[in-house]
Amino acid sequence: MNIDYPFHFDHRGRTATTGEDDHIRDMIEQFLFTNAGERVNRPDFGSGLLQMIFAPNSPELAAALQFTVQAGLQRWLGDVIEVRTVEVTSEEATLRVVVNYLVRRTQETRVATFSRSTS
Repeated sequence: MNIDYPFHFDHRGRTATTGEDDHIRDMIEQFLFTNAGERVNRPDFGSGLLQMIFAPNSPELAAALQFTVQAGLQRWLGDVIEVRTVEVTSEEATLRVVVNYLVRRTQETRVATFSRSTS
């Protein structure tokens, strides 16, 4: 079993665990919403997406973010997933990321949506 993210306790007072599919989704979420420099022993881990919430929108910025996020996911989670597509959108103070990926162990395709808001 894997520790659930975010860390919390289950109904028995033990560390909450989760299944493999949810754990993979949790790992993607951790990468997406971690800024580079936040992890002590992995200063280059993270996508830095949260810094883009207030950046001016443009097709060029969206394309650059999608490329950067996809490359980072392949680097950090490439042994677990194969990233098919990444779509990043920012509307007002909400950032939305849709990741389409293949779970290598099961060869199943998954789509996960993540969002963060500053409000």
